[in-house]
Amino acid sequence: MIDTFSNFIGGCWKASLSGAAFDNENPAHRRRVLGRFQSSAADDLDDAVDAAASAFAAWRRRPVAERQQLVGEFLRVLDLSRHELARIVTLENGKTIRESYAEVDSALVEGSHHLHQISAFYSHTGPAASGGMTTWVQYEPVGVVGVISPWNFPMNVMCRKTLPALLTGNTVVFKPASFTPWSGVFMAGLFERAGFPRGVFNCLTGAGSSLGDGLVRHPGIRAVSFTGSTAVGRTIQVKAAEHLTRTQLELGGKNALIVMDDADQHAALDAAVTAGFSNAGQWCTSTSRLLLHRPIAASFVAALVDRCERMVVGDGLDEATDMGPVAGPKQFDAVRAAIRLAQAEGARLLAGAVPLPDSPEGYFIRPTVLGDVTPRMTAFHEEIFGPVLSICEFGSLNEAIELANDSMYGLSSAIFTTSLSTARSYIDNIDAGLAHVNVHTGYKEPWMPFGGVKQSGCGVPENSETGLEFFVDRKAVYLRG
Repeated sequence: MIDTFSNFIGGCWKASLSGAAFDNENPAHRRRVLGRFQSSAADDLDDAVDAAASAFAAWRRRPVAERQQLVGEFLRVLDLSRHELARIVTLENGKTIRESYAEVDSALVEGSHHLHQISAFYSHTGPAASGGMTTWVQYEPVGVVGVISPWNFPMNVMCRKTLPALLTGNTVVFKPASFTPWSGVFMAGLFERAGFPRGVFNCLTGAGSSLGDGLVRHPGIRAVSFTGSTAVGRTIQVKAAEHLTRTQLELGGKNALIVMDDADQHAALDAAVTAGFSNAGQWCTSTSRLLLHRPIAASFVAALVDRCERMVVGDGLDEATDMGPVAGPKQFDAVRAAIRLAQAEGARLLAGAVPLPDSPEGYFIRPTVLGDVTPRMTAFHEEIFGPVLSICEFGSLNEAIELANDSMYGLSSAIFTTSLSTARSYIDNIDAGLAHVNVHTGYKEPWMPFGGVKQSGCGVPENSETGLEFFVDRKAVYLRG
């Protein structure tokens, strides 16, 4: 028997009004269905927005301390559900169980930070005397907000967006990615267990092309926070403009890791493997371009290839697995096509294999290293979003920074060096929202802003104070009396 999962709207579990549903496949075992989920449409979305709008009037007036208490209870039940949720994430996403545990733990750390940060956030609005008047800035929630989470981090990113929205007094309509609906529905159950009032949090599953599009265009949605591809982010920005809907877009990247000849080579190699192949390379801050100082390039590549060949690729639930499958057939075909195109354009395949044999079990791709990649090649510029590292060599720091900045993206970056002056030059000249020195490109902390420049993002970054600021309007108050 295949379980059927419902939407969570207005505090009730409901089937889609059309009765339509879709299957969720385990990427490690083709055609193994994990569950059946609702194919929600416009009528379901209207129902969810109405429920969120009805709940908003009372929720916005709740004291911050009460909202903190409920979010704290959510984090408590999330922690209690850590093992079950990590298993769900691995089953439907494919990442290793260790990576899934790390995702849950990251959500707990970030959520705890926002929970305590909210008090300091509101303290910034205190009164001041001016010309016989008392003046202050009053933060007000924007209303019903839409949250669209990605399939690569299906619960952590959702928490990073949803918890700040709720803490600042907004109500939420959440659409999980169609690749990973189970994680989203499970999280909805945690909000129910935590005792949130009906309609404050709502969850609908369905296709991005219909449900996601409707969410962005809906006149009752006042803000949309989205993580996903730059191409989709552009369309969201255009559609949101129809109602001047506020957007927070965390988009793609083509992140460069620069390794200088004075770097700790072992640490740099660990960083390249960690950021290049964790989550099968399917994360926006992954390392996809590896820029090597020419004197150390040959030895570094040899060590990298050796690490790749020794990695165990398999079912993420197996503790021996180093890297799981990519997330599904569309991703599988796209990554293989990108590797073949790179070879056709002159790149050398140093690790991995193309054509790859079709695995009867799942969508597995070996860790892949492409050598002799140049800025003229597609693999240098386009986001592959898979376990593929493109290698370029450089002769000077200026050349390395020029190569790193030769991209429409500007999300994350890193350099490994023991020279402080080299590090400062890199920090001052790199075009990226995140600049790491002797730290891999995927590293982040919740008190630091998380967002990109150029085509990697739009709107204020997530995390830090800006992660809360996105969800409030500022009212300037002048009181004489």
